[in-house]
Amino acid sequence: MVEVLDRKRSATKFRVLVEIADRQPAVNQTEIADAVGVTSQAVSEYIRELVEEGYVDKEARSRYRVTKQGVDWLFQQAADVRRFADHVTEDVLGSMQEDAAIAAAPVAEGEAVSLSVEEGLLHATPGTTGPATGVATTAAEAGDVVGVTGFEGVIEMEAGDVTVFQVPPVRTGVTPASDRLAAAAERAGLVATAGVEAVVVCRESGVDVDVQFAAGAVAADAAGRGVDVVVVTTTDAAGRVTDALRDAGLAYEVDDL
Repeated sequence: MVEVLDRKRSATKFRVLVEIADRQPAVNQTEIADAVGVTSQAVSEYIRELVEEGYVDKEARSRYRVTKQGVDWLFQQAADVRRFADHVTEDVLGSMQEDAAIAAAPVAEGEAVSLSVEEGLLHATPGTTGPATGVATTAAEAGDVVGVTGFEGVIEMEAGDVTVFQVPPVRTGVTPASDRLAAAAERAGLVATAGVEAVVVCRESGVDVDVQFAAGAVAADAAGRGVDVVVVTTTDAAGRVTDALRDAGLAYEVDDL
């Protein structure tokens, strides 16, 4: 179970710390009490506990600041809550909703199908031989879209490999074409860039770019669906890319061009 959801007190402490982080350094305990739905006295007790745990520093009367330890704890709890929410929406509720797939062969409405992911897209094949199955809600010819519901089982899928190539910003010089980048892009299913410098080095290296915006989020989504990804990013934007990959629980390699 997620720590902050185990007990009401843990959840309330989490919410109080979020409110402090949002309002720091001038913290009005009455406002926090109204936002969280507890008494001002309870907020005072939570703040005292947070100070004792090292999550909050008291700078002066009614002036508090979240410590690095407190920020790290917030990030960890928020990540756990997000994973739990993803489990609920995708694993629990996912079997109750209708989704779209590509028919691998002609499918009749009401027919049982096996499900798989190919090139990041859900495919449905007539029959129940796969580890994950569903029921077609529409009829479709091979290659057409088909509705699927009644999901059962788990689709066996490994995350794709992600390689992040860093290029320096223009103020430090222009990066020449790279055979190493070209070879990696040739093996990848998707190439994403962050920054004009990254777009240009891809062009000079003969690499076709699939995505030029939100590279980190796109790379995380694609790799999570089993697609191998190359991301070319300036060093200035690299942190945003790797943060998105870490938040998604994905491994990646970083290489400098």
